Parts: sequence; structure tokens; C-alpha cells
Amino acid sequence: MILIVGGAGYIGSEINKELNEAGFQTVVFDSLVSGHKEATKWGEFVQGDLNNLEDIRGVFKKYKIEAVFDFAAFIEVGESVKDPQKYYFNNLVNTLNLLKVMKEFEVNKIIFSSTAATFGEPKYTPIDEVHPQWPINPYGWTKLMIERVFADYDVAYGLRYVALRYFNACGANDEADIGEDHAQESHLIPLILDAAIGKRENIKIFGTDYPTPDGTCVRDYIHVVDLASAHLLALKHLMDGGESKQYNLGNGKGFSVREVIDAVKKVTEKEFTVLEVERRPGDPPILIASSEKIRKELGWSPKYTEIEEIVATAWKWHQKKDDK
Repeated sequence: MILIVGGAGYIGSEINKELNEAGFQTVVFDSLVSGHKEATKWGEFVQGDLNNLEDIRGVFKKYKIEAVFDFAAFIEVGESVKDPQKYYFNNLVNTLNLLKVMKEFEVNKIIFSSTAATFGEPKYTPIDEVHPQWPINPYGWTKLMIERVFADYDVAYGLRYVALRYFNACGANDEADIGEDHAQESHLIPLILDAAIGKRENIKIFGTDYPTPDGTCVRDYIHVVDLASAHLLALKHLMDGGESKQYNLGNGKGFSVREVIDAVKKVTEKEFTVLEVERRPGDPPILIASSEKIRKELGWSPKYTEIEEIVATAWKWHQKKDDK
């Protein structure tokens, strides 16, 4: 049985679906603070909170857990700056609770949802795994601290882990049954799609004078299905006795804010208001991942590499959601 902590969220639910389709038995453990019960239609579901050790122990007592996926975290960068205590307790302390129970039940394999935010301001791009890690916000620090904890637990207790550092997760699967559905949306593609369908009055471009081809920030967008395939490869790696690893996950290509907006307009065939405003503090001009390490070592390669096809899958899900 594979335990998916935070499996009612966007990425966790996609991994849950694909694990079941690959023949694995799964159990989702989620507090539903930000997850969605309707996204847990595969495998078993247990509602519980990582801040309660007995909740966690209950899952390990009921099911024979072989490995754990950990997606449970608050992810809003701005909120982490305003309320770091919330993030350190939820992201870091609760992960320590999970690891405590894993150790008690002698479960020593975990795949961790990390982030490009652990790198902070890029020294160079594409960003590889040896790039210095120095976060610029509490959210990034919580993830980096957890990576450090895993490394120490590996040495001391034999915990084997794979930390997958995402860049910008996006898109939806072919069936459009899972998509980005955050209560407080902050990701660019769903925000633009909301503008296209009239849920937002406009979309803002924060800064048009960056040293990029069109003056707007460039980011690496990785499709959720490609993220899922990397997670399954990471699980196989650990199941086969592989050692602990850290991998960056991106499609290796960057798209500017203007390019994403243009792609949405082309895919949806809708016009909407675009406002050009001042830069936001802390926005690097370019963030692109090097995924050469995971390509070489695990044989991973992204299926979705063009921004229009990525947007098209997200648009299909948005339309399906709005029809309900």
C-alpha cells in the first residue's frame, strides 16, 4: 500500500490516479483544509491531520504502508512572509510528525514534493541540482529544511528519499478530471483562464522591463502529467533499492508572461484586459530548470513541452468545471 499524504490536492490527486492506473494500491491521508474530497476517487481515503500523531498512527496501523508520497504543505509565498509561524508549524513540524511515525512503523521510503523556491535568486540558468540553495521566503526555507532533515535521517536511520523540486506545475490530464482548483489562486495560467472566462476583470503583468526578449518574466512550466510520471519513476527507484536523490523538474524551456497570455488568447479564442503594472519585489527575470539529471538517471522526459498544448489541457478542465 502506498500512502499519499496531501493526496486530495492538485498534484497529489493526479499522482494517486496514475498510481492506481499503474496497479498500485493507495490510501490518501488529507485534512481537506485545502484539498478536495471529490479528488480522492481512487484508492482509500482517510481524513486526518499531520499535527495529530494518533491520526497518522491510525493509518499505519490499519494499512501496511510500503512507501510514502508527501504533498502536504501550505504553498503561498506571500502568506509565508506575512505569517511564517503558520508555515514552519504546518510544513516543517508536521513533516517531523510524519517521519516520527514512519520510523515507528519501520517505513523508510518517501518521495517529497519540494520546490524551486529552495534556490532563491538564481545565480545562473538553467538551474541544476548543484545550484546554491538560499531561499528568499519562509515557504522556500521550510522546504529546504525538510530536505536537510531527510538527509540527516538517511544517515542516522536509513530513510531513503527522493526530493523532487518543481518549477511551475500546470495543466490537466486528458480526462480533465483533475485540475488546479485553489481557494486562493496565485498561479499564472489559471489566473489568465479566469480572465478569459470573465471571472476576473483583468490580468496584470508585473513588470515589462526585465532583461528578457519581450521584457516580461520567463518561467518554466511543467505539466502535471509529466510531474506524475517523474513521481512514479522515483517510486520505482526507491522500490528497487536506489539511494536517496534530489531532482529538479521542469520542461527545460521558458515562456514569458506575454507568451502565456498570448497562448491563452489563442486557445480560448477570447479577448480580455491586460494591465501592465510595476514589478513585484523578488521576481527574478528568468527561472528555468535543468532536468538533465533525472533524464539521465531515471529516464524521465516530459510529454508536454509547448505552452499552447499545456494551456489547452488546462482550458479543457476549466470548461468542464464551469459546466458542473
